[in-house]
Amino acid sequence: MTKIRLTRLFTFEAAHALQGYDGACRNIHGHSYKLQVTIIGLPIVNEEHPKNGMVLDFGDLKQLVQETVIDAVDHALLLRADCDRKLIEALRRLHHKLLLTPYQPTCENMLIDFKTRLRKVMPASVELHSLKLWETQNAFAEWYASDEV
Repeated sequence: MTKIRLTRLFTFEAAHALQGYDGACRNIHGHSYKLQVTIIGLPIVNEEHPKNGMVLDFGDLKQLVQETVIDAVDHALLLRADCDRKLIEALRRLHHKLLLTPYQPTCENMLIDFKTRLRKVMPASVELHSLKLWETQNAFAEWYASDEV
């Protein structure tokens, strides 16, 4: 049997600030992110199955990633949970969508978070193979399952 990789691209808008950072990214700023999600598995071989020949229906992958990751981060401001309480209170009073993280919201740490979230909901028939997160058109971070130690 031959394993096949499926990839789907997602986009979302989000803002973040890097607490304690020594450059301009310490200020709240936004990005148009692109997230590439690749899974790997064996195609279904069953003429009676409605998904015959598929590793996973692209629509099912879209829904899974949308509900698990994108809905939480799209048009949100990501800040470390231990940032200035007055800032958090002011943003909440203004009804901003906040995602308070236990980590510095860098592209790298966001990938680790997304990997953890997605692995919890992946169907047993597939594995999460890799993620790529573009923070800008020219800069991205990647995670591969094969690199885990």
